[in-house]
Amino acid sequence: MPLLLAFDTATPHLAVVLSEGSHPVAWREDPGAGRSHAEQLNVRIAEVMEEAGVPLEKLDAVAVGTGPGSYTGLRIGLSAAKGLCFAMGKPLIGMGTLDVLLAQYLEAGGLVPPGDILMPMVDARRMEVYTRAFDRGGRPLGETAPLILDGDWCGSRDRTVRTHVFGDGADKAAGLWAGHPAIVHAAGIRPGVAGLARCAADCFARGRFSDLAHLVPEYGKPANVAGKRGRE
Repeated sequence: MPLLLAFDTATPHLAVVLSEGSHPVAWREDPGAGRSHAEQLNVRIAEVMEEAGVPLEKLDAVAVGTGPGSYTGLRIGLSAAKGLCFAMGKPLIGMGTLDVLLAQYLEAGGLVPPGDILMPMVDARRMEVYTRAFDRGGRPLGETAPLILDGDWCGSRDRTVRTHVFGDGADKAAGLWAGHPAIVHAAGIRPGVAGLARCAADCFARGRFSDLAHLVPEYGKPANVAGKRGRE
């Protein structure tokens, strides 16, 4: 089975895993890494490889979460992955963070009846999230887009099927979900070790490799940057 190093820095949750196929061998997780990804990521990678007793040169590929999520976090993760792949001549795998969240939910044993919809959500501040709908087989039902969570959106959901919501974006709206029984909230799901290993192995098996020079983060929406006004 392929040896795969995978990590995601799109959210405050930092996860690094070395896996044989989809089976995790060694890993590190820090749910509150937040703004310290730049200091922690390479340290955690070194710890994981040392614990497994595997030199980086033995890797078959490096996989990284490409977002949507934190602008700074995504750049840190992608830069690290590209640097490793360039230095060692290894294939690069870019994985959507929502896909990693979806895999984590399914690995956690979430029961999904036929027809139900899965919506992983990444926090985009205030009551906005980045999300994408999937069926229970993991097939996307639309494009990734920002969404404002409110009563109108909840009321617009089809009540004949259940919508499963999870991720840090869903967790912040726990009070909202309570009033809508057709929306199933699974708390505490993050882009973690099991999801990373499953996604990386699936991409490797399908030959879904990314172009080292052209892979860019999926920010979800343009950065809101205001320039300083010049003196008149």
